[in-house]
This record gives sequence, structure tokens and C-alpha cells, in this order.
Amino acid sequence: MNSPTKITIARGDGIGPEIMDATLEVLAASGANLEYEEIQIGESVYRRGIMNGMEPSAWDSLRRTKVFLKAPITTPQGGGYKSLNVTIRGALGLYANIRPCVSYSPFVATKHPSMDVVIVRENEEDLYAGIEYRQTQDVTQAVKLISRPGSEKIIRYAFEYARANHRRKVTAFVKDNIMKISDGLFHRVFDEIAAEYPDIEAESMIVDIGAARLADTPEHFDVIVTLNLYGDIISDIAAQITGSVGLAGSSNIGDQCAMFEAIHGSAPTIAGKGIANPSGLLLASVMMLVHIGQSEAAERIHNAWLKMIEDGIHTVDIFKRGVSKARIGTRDFAANLVDRLGERPATLVPASYPAGVASSFSGIALKGAPAQTKKLVGVDVFLERKGGTGDDMAALFQPLIPAGLKLVMVSNRGQKVWPDGAPETFCTDHWRCRVMADGADELKHGQVAELLARVAKEGLDFVQSSNLYTFDGANGFSAAAGQ
Repeated sequence: MNSPTKITIARGDGIGPEIMDATLEVLAASGANLEYEEIQIGESVYRRGIMNGMEPSAWDSLRRTKVFLKAPITTPQGGGYKSLNVTIRGALGLYANIRPCVSYSPFVATKHPSMDVVIVRENEEDLYAGIEYRQTQDVTQAVKLISRPGSEKIIRYAFEYARANHRRKVTAFVKDNIMKISDGLFHRVFDEIAAEYPDIEAESMIVDIGAARLADTPEHFDVIVTLNLYGDIISDIAAQITGSVGLAGSSNIGDQCAMFEAIHGSAPTIAGKGIANPSGLLLASVMMLVHIGQSEAAERIHNAWLKMIEDGIHTVDIFKRGVSKARIGTRDFAANLVDRLGERPATLVPASYPAGVASSFSGIALKGAPAQTKKLVGVDVFLERKGGTGDDMAALFQPLIPAGLKLVMVSNRGQKVWPDGAPETFCTDHWRCRVMADGADELKHGQVAELLARVAKEGLDFVQSSNLYTFDGANGFSAAAGQ
């Protein structure tokens, strides 16, 4: 017999310990060849003053085993505590979050009985980088970071996943009608990579209408690839319309490590009551077994679970009179599933995991883009000032501008208010003054420094400056609304 595969486990908070116990009981009975290293994470660690919720020694276990089965945790509200999930995903390079969303009609109530969609969510960047600032009394800022390498990795992963799992189509969800630079980059990379997979249909949708179609006609979709925030939102929508968020597991895949978890939270209000549904974590463990090459055990567990669903043995969250045959708690869930190991469903499609079905694709190549000529052509200076109009701000700012520069626009919350601003525009205390090169095709950094020195000498509170660049002559910055 081969040596057991070592994995790291964490029991988490709330219902976490209960559903982990049930999952481990099933894994043990299935013949899965595993050895566990347990770490402490979550609320108790946060309360000891460790702001990311995980002790330094726990990282050693993750780097040693490279496989993490994690129950949900509770992040304390406020106080600067950072999301442990976001920290783990970023630190270990877990760039791909995979969330299968499948309906189990007629045994679990749903309006979409034929739904079978996989969400491939970018996992490391976007607004989840957590870069935020309070800039003025009235205005806060969150920075959305989208990179070409990050986009390339997740999009190529989605196409490789589709090909390996015999999926027919990949759809990108973006919002590049508004965020033309950030989401626009993701869309361009999607089109470039899609051309390399002629055997797979490719399409893109604006995320709002895409989410509406997903909720209304999910059978239109097969694999959806999208940015971090959109992926978080639509994967919960997709899981819920299958019948229950509590049935969905997910994997977080990187080049070196992987993490597997339920998509639901720690549900502290039902903790200790023995009614939690372990299905999400159990199906995450099935994904884990496929990942580590134990497909036979994965198939046994998944088919036993499907048979139990088919037999009407249901936890309270999916129990429905006339369909369900018995309502069971967390402990009985494991016992009933173990009794069915080796059985297969008769109505639902049986799970099949042939040896070699991949959940990770090592060595995904990053092609990048050709080097471009980058020129500094302007600077946006953001200031805090209460009251007044765009004309007032322009009159105050223009005398401070050094020779060779000119003020071309003042905006407030992204809306142009000078020149020719609309008197109806509501203004806060957050102003942007856009200064460009006057008569030259490029600025020097020294000119920007001189401008900021003059602003400071005048006593104006500039809260941020952002350099404006062109790349091969194309603007690398957005225009203001109305500009």
C-alpha cells in the first residue's frame, strides 16, 4: 500500500468542528489514504492578537503538506482583522477558485433542474487586495488592481479546465463598458487566449446582464471565468439557485498548494445544535481527493452522497415534505452516507473521476505582452476642500501650475465640474485637478514634484497624486464623466 498523503486540516469556528468531524468520518470509511496535520485558525487566534487569524507555525504545515482542508471560520467584525481566506489565497498563490454548482432535482427543490455550471474565479487581486484609504472627511477609496499575468493565469486555467473535463463553453463576465482599463484588460486577454482553444466555444458578457441570465437561464452557461469580486457574488447566486448554498464545495488551486472548503460561512447561530449540513465541506473533500490522485475514493464518496440525496435522507436545510423521507442531523449524516459507500444513484447522474482527471495544471505559460513605450504626460492631483464649485477650484489651482504644464480638467467623484461643469452636479470635499504637459509630449518627474511643492506651500491639502501615462501613444488613464 502506498504511503498516506499528508494533508493539513482546520476545524474552524461555529459549525466548523461538527461538519469537519462528519467529513473525516466519511473519508476514513471510504478508503481514502490520508494522514492529517491539524492546525488552529480563526476566531480564537484572532482574539490572541494575531490579525490574520493564523499562527506562524501553521504556515509550516501548509508548506509541508501543500493540501489544506479547511472548515469555515469567523472573522471578528471591525478592529482591522484581515480575512484569513484572502491572506491564505494570496500568500500561497492560490489564484484559481473553482466552484461547481449543480442541481439535484427533483430531490432538492430548484427552479433550474438541469443546471450544471462551474465558476472559475480569479482569487488574488481585484478589490480583494484590500487596498483602501480614507482620503477626506467625506470620501473613501478602494483600489482595484487587475494585472495581465493574473488575468492570463485564471483565463488559461478556465480553458484548460474546460478541455480536461469535457466542457463545451467558457464565458467571461466583465464590466468593461464602465471600467474600460481594468476590466478591459481582462477582456482583451480573454479574447487572446480563447483564440488558442478553437475546440471550446468562447463568449463574454457584461456582468450585470450575465448574472441576470445566470439566475434566469443557467443552462446557457457551462464554465464561467471572471474577476474576484464578481466571482464571489455570482458563485453564491449560482449555488443558491441550485437549491442550497450549503451543498457547494470549492477548491482554491495554485502552482504549489491547494485549499478546499465549503463556500458557506461558520453559521454561529446554529453551532452546537447538531443540525448543520456537512455537504459543502464533504464535496470539497471530494475535490481534494481528485486533486491528490485518489479518484477512486472521491467517486465512492460522491456517489454515496448522491444516493443519499436520492433516497430522501436530508438535513433540515433541504428537507421538504413529500420529497424527503427522513430528516437527519449532522452525526446521522455521516452514518447514513457511510452505509451507502459502494452504491450509485439511480436517477441522478453518477459521479465519475477517471484516473488522471486534473484539478490543477502545472506550468501554465504566461506569454505577456510586447514591451511598449511609456511616457509621463500628466498628473492628477486630488485635494480635500469643503464647499465651492469647479470654477472656484480651478481659480485656486491654476496660479500654482509651473511653466510647461496646464490645467485641463477638474472633477468631483469622477464627474467633470470644470470647464463647463453643470450647476446641478453635487460636489463633496474630494476634488481632482488634472494637469497635462503644455506644448510637449512628455513631462519630467521634476515638474510633478515642483507642482506638488507649490500646492503644499499654498497650504492646500493634497491627499493623493496619480501620474498619467501613455503606452505606445494610447492613454493609460480614464477620462472623467462628461469630459
